This record gives sequence, C-alpha cells and structure tokens, in this order.
Amino acid sequence: MKNGKLQVAVIGCGGIANQKHFPALSKQADKCEIVAFCDILEERAKEAADKYGADNAKVYTDYIELLKDVEIDVVHVCTPNVAHCPITVAAFEAGKNVMCEKPMAATTEDAQKMMDAWKKSGKKFTIGYQNRFRTDAQALKRACEEGKLGDIYFAKAHAVRRRAVPTWGVFPDKSKQGGGPLIDIGTHALDITLWCMDNYKPKTVTGSVFEKLGHLPEATEGNMFGPWDPKAYEVEDSAFGYIKMENGATIFLESSWALNVKDSREAATTLCGTKAGAEMIGGMSGKAYDLVINETTGGILTEEHISDTGAVAFFEGNGGGTPADKECKQWLEAILEDKEPLVKAEQAFVVTQILDTIYKAAAEGHEVQL
Repeated sequence: MKNGKLQVAVIGCGGIANQKHFPALSKQADKCEIVAFCDILEERAKEAADKYGADNAKVYTDYIELLKDVEIDVVHVCTPNVAHCPITVAAFEAGKNVMCEKPMAATTEDAQKMMDAWKKSGKKFTIGYQNRFRTDAQALKRACEEGKLGDIYFAKAHAVRRRAVPTWGVFPDKSKQGGGPLIDIGTHALDITLWCMDNYKPKTVTGSVFEKLGHLPEATEGNMFGPWDPKAYEVEDSAFGYIKMENGATIFLESSWALNVKDSREAATTLCGTKAGAEMIGGMSGKAYDLVINETTGGILTEEHISDTGAVAFFEGNGGGTPADKECKQWLEAILEDKEPLVKAEQAFVVTQILDTIYKAAAEGHEVQL
C-alpha cells in the first residue's frame, strides 16, 4: 500500500487489458493506482502507461524485473493463455496478489502449478470471469440459491458464434493460446453453468473437436471481425463436450467461433431442475441478455422474463457500472477487506480441468474419467 492505495501492475498490455482491465481499474482510483506496465512490445506498454498510469509509472518488457518491485501489491495477468502459468507462479513467489484473465491455464497441469503456488503464498487469487457480474447471471444465481429451480440435474453451456472468429492478437495460434473457441469462450459458459449449479465434482467427460471451417477460404465470408487467414488458422473452429457429474447431473457444452447455425448464443446457460428451468438468451446476436424462468403456476406452464435492461426479480438494481467494473471493485475490496473474491481459484481450476479433458477425450476418441 502506498498513499492508502493498492499498487497495481498489469502484465500484458494488449486487447483484454485495454478493453477491460485498464478502464475498470481507472474507475477505482480511490482504491488503487496502476504503477507498472509490462509487455513484450515496449511501445504498447508505454502507450498504456501514458494513458492509464500513475505519476512515474514504470514500463517493462520483462515481467521478472517487474516482480522485483516490492511496492507492487497486485498483479493482473493479461497475456496469451499459455503464459498464465509461469507469470502467475512467479507473481505468487514474489508475494503479490493475482488476478489472472480467463481461462486459468491452458492445461490442468499448469493450473495445478498455479494452485500450489497460490496456496504457499497466502495471497489473494481470482480469475477474470466478469460474466458472473451481469445482472441476469446474478439474478439466476440467487434464484438457484433460493431453490426456485429445485434439484438441477441437466444443463447446457452455450458459447456459439455463427461467424465471429477473432482476427487480432494470437487467437488462432495454438502454441500461444492452447486452443480455440472451447478455451476462449466456452470457458465463460461453463463457469456460469457450474457456478449456478454449485456443482464442481465432474466424474466423466467425452468430447468432439472439429477443424472444419477454419481452413476454408469461403468460410471466412461474413465474419464479424473481417476475414481470417485460413493458412494461419491452427485451432478448432468448434468443440462440444458431455460432462457427467458425480451426483449424476449432466452438462452439454457447445462452443464455436464458426458454425453454420442461425443464431448465436454466448456466455449463457440453460438449467433444468425439478421445480423449474431457466434459460439465458443472448450473446453475439443480441444487444442484451434475457433470462427466462419457466415453471408451473396455478396449474399452467408459465414463463417469467427477467431482462438485463428491465425489472429484475432477484437482484436489487443493476447499477455499479459494467460487469468488468463490478468485478474489479469486488476484487480490490477482497484484498483490502481480507475476504474471498467472488470467483474462487478452486472453481476456476475445475473449469480448466473439464475443458482440458474435453480436448483429451476428443483426441483419444473415448470417455475420460476424472
């Protein structure tokens, strides 16, 4: 702490840092200041420091050098997926609190190394699943906690885009990302689903991973972010998983950047319980999410719509900024007030474990037991 504020460093000053972390941290100026910026491209770090940095903010191209600064309290890891593990482990060894962008890691093995380093450090640890802070997600979580759905025994985790392959950064580079839409956006859908079910005990996993459209030049037409380079595309374009939990509950996970379907549905879940069901409808095709609770009322089947822009039945108000703003605020408060962050490391570990196992099950061609 310096001047009564947490001293924050950001490692990786690319898209997710500029779109999410820097603006959100800047809105918490009463709690923190960004004092260090690190990127392999020095100019990118300098630009971020000039725009978002505190007075005399430092710029680095080597995160090891940054972590030597004893005044830094918090590190945000915003790099490509495969770099999450070594940077996070080093940050904990240096005595820093860590927020790591999703997914936690590219593999279960790397995620376990991060967990081990965190437990030794005694510091705070969270993963960037900002979709939990959406109004509809908060409403659905509370409905589940209140037992409105009953025993949730079947769910679908939706992360489907018709044509929205990222054409910037290193998204199509398997050596840096570890995978495509499954690990990129499937991770959000699975996180929301497990969190609302409050079920983190997977038993078996099967999976199918497809590389059908990514290498087809004609498939690039109509892509939301412009045509991608089929020759440089190294990851899957769609992936699907079937997860059975220890208590018998079942989850179907669907993910794609490119799939010939009419509607897109992203960072969403469908839950089926013994008392009622719930569906999040929204994503790339819609401007806002609509949460639909379906149940029986007075002997007839009914639907209750809880819009992200309308009245909310289970969540008092939707103020406080964007989901990213709310995520950042509660993360900093968790450190300052010594309480658990909403997104727990143990939960994020299970998400990574399941995603990694879907890839393995697809490669091996059979069900994998966890």
